[in-house]
Parts: sequence; C-alpha cells; structure tokens
Amino acid sequence: SSGINAEYGGCSLHKMGRLTRLLIKFPCYSVRFSHSPSPLSKVPPTFGYFEHTMALREEFLSNFDNVVKPLLQVSDLRLNSVTARLNELLQYNTHAGKLNRGCAVVHTTRLLGSDEIFQATVMGWCIEILQAFLLVADDIMDNSEMRRGQPCWYKRPGVGLTAINDSLMLQSAVYELLRLHSSDKPYYVKCLQLFLDVCRRTEFGQALDLESETLPLTSYNMDRYDSIVEYKTAYYSFYLPVVLALHIAGRDSPQELESARRILLRIGHYFQVQDDYLDCYGDPSVIGKIGTDIQEKKCSWLFLTASAIASPEQKELLFENYGKSDEASVAAVKALYNTLNIRQCYLDYSVKTYREICEIIEKDKSGLPSEIFSDFLDMIHKRSK
Repeated sequence: SSGINAEYGGCSLHKMGRLTRLLIKFPCYSVRFSHSPSPLSKVPPTFGYFEHTMALREEFLSNFDNVVKPLLQVSDLRLNSVTARLNELLQYNTHAGKLNRGCAVVHTTRLLGSDEIFQATVMGWCIEILQAFLLVADDIMDNSEMRRGQPCWYKRPGVGLTAINDSLMLQSAVYELLRLHSSDKPYYVKCLQLFLDVCRRTEFGQALDLESETLPLTSYNMDRYDSIVEYKTAYYSFYLPVVLALHIAGRDSPQELESARRILLRIGHYFQVQDDYLDCYGDPSVIGKIGTDIQEKKCSWLFLTASAIASPEQKELLFENYGKSDEASVAAVKALYNTLNIRQCYLDYSVKTYREICEIIEKDKSGLPSEIFSDFLDMIHKRSK
C-alpha cells in the first residue's frame, strides 16, 4: 500500500523533520527506530507521545480510583446500590478503551510545562466518562452489539433500556467530578464551560447523523459529512483534550485557541475518515466491533466517494442496496466498493491528508509546541483500530 511504512518509536513528526518528508516522498523505504524504555517520570515532555503511550496509559489508569472515589462516597445509605452500579458502569465503559483522549490531556499539560498533572488527570477522566455517556447512548440508538471487544452495556443481562438512565448518570458524573476536584482552580469556569459547549456540539452532531437515516441518499454530500464529523467527533475527541490542557497551563490566548481549533478539527476529520474505512475493511477482532455503516445508511466517506466516481449503472446499484440490512445487499455494496477500488482511494486520501496536516503544523505561528499536534497525528496515522 502507499503511505509511510515506518515505526516511529519515540520520534515525533516535529523531531523527524526532513526524514519524515523523505519517507512521504519515497514510501517504499521502511525505517525502524528503537529506544530503550524509560520510566514515565523520567521521560522529557519533548519526547513523542507514540513511544510512551502504554506507560502513560498505565499511569492514567492507576489514578482512576483517586479520581472517582469522592464521587462514590455518599452519606445516604439508601443509595449504596446505586453507587455500586455507578462504579461498575464507570469501569465497564471506560477501562476497555484506548484512553487516548484522557491521556492526551496529561501529555499536553506536560508539554506546556505545567505541574498541574493531577488536575489534568481529573479532566482526562472526565473526557473518558463523557465519551462513555455518548457511546452508551449511541449504541442503543444504533442497535449495536459490540463495543471495544465486549457486549454493549445495554446488551448485558438485566440492563436493557435502563442503560438510558445509566448514560445520564455518566453525564452527571462528569460535572460532579469537575466540581469536587477543580472548583477552587482559576480555570474551573473555563473548563466547565468548555465541557458544556463541546457536549452540546457533540449532541448536535449526533442529531445530524441520526437525521441522515430519514433523508434520501441523493441529499448526502461532503458538506453534510463535514458537518457531522466536526460536531460529532472532532470537537470532543481532539479539540477538547488539548484546550483543557491549554486552560490548565494558562496558554489560552485567542490566537492559541484558534490555532488549536483549526489544526485539531482537521486531524479529527482525518480520524473519522479512518473510522469509516475501518468500519468496512477493519478486522472486528481488532477494532472491537462489527461495522454496520452500510446497514445503518450512514453518511460515510466511503459511500460519498463511491457515489462520486461510480457510473450511472453502478450508482443505481449502490442506491438500491445501501441502507439495507440483509446480507445480499451489504455484500453488493462491498463488492461495488471493491470494483471501484475504494480501498486505494482511501490510501491516496490518507497520504495526501497526512502531508497537508504536517504542513499546517509546520507553518503554525501560535507559539504552541508543535508536538501537541504532531504527537496526535503520530498516534492516529495508519491505525488499525
């Protein structure tokens, strides 16, 4: 396949510089970097996020109990069963994930030179719990079976539609944790407002996504897709973790916030196109779920790309079968994707987009450490789940 065939190790895009550009130009070369593992506490913040993801994840997980413990301490003994359920709900719906969003708050806070690491950890877990709220609700609406390699929460025995109330408990947990841990901090109000704003945007994005199911396929276009991606995915997955760290570190001037927004929303768009690709071509045992975008009539990048290059006859076949749940229709759509070589279209898109984002990062004039953005790009580039 085209693209960079390299294992980056601890080198961020910023540090690799000319070598990265050579690899983009000559993708046949394979370069492998190796570094001796270092304890996380000894890792300079200028080292790439990619190398130390596992160590950072372990550190982040080790603080989970310290973060949520106050949330589970209630004086009313009548609520003991509820808090026990909340604890199970939190662990089941957060621990199986990659925790990239939460870890990114900690990593970015360190890159910015702030020593407020526990506060960054609290904010990080708030993002992970916010995502759990969104995914529990999303799985019900999409009638999904699996999430992160395990049954969706609502599919567990005895849960069912009580998961709706469970998702609301997760949402309220975010704001209670912020109050418990951060209400005395000068950046508390900014962070609270950011969570409220991003949550609202994400809900708008979900509404746009669900609305697509009721629209004719002829109304699907890239403008609609871009709106869904920006609101449903990019703000909470990429913008939120970094801007929380900017608020914590006091690096939140209008120019810094605008640069972060512009770059991170672009990375978020790239991430969602990857997600669309993996939904069709990814290994369910690796991505942790069975792709259903075709059956659910999603306004996806693959569908839009296929409709743009299909002949009139092929487009008629696509429109006739897309959005149907029977195996024959799904197989017909996937066969058409193969005929149109959508896989190669995606690989071409990936290389082009990667180059463009690298250039945007290099040209940024905000004064923020470029690793904030390049490490995020390192983390998602050529991912398999």
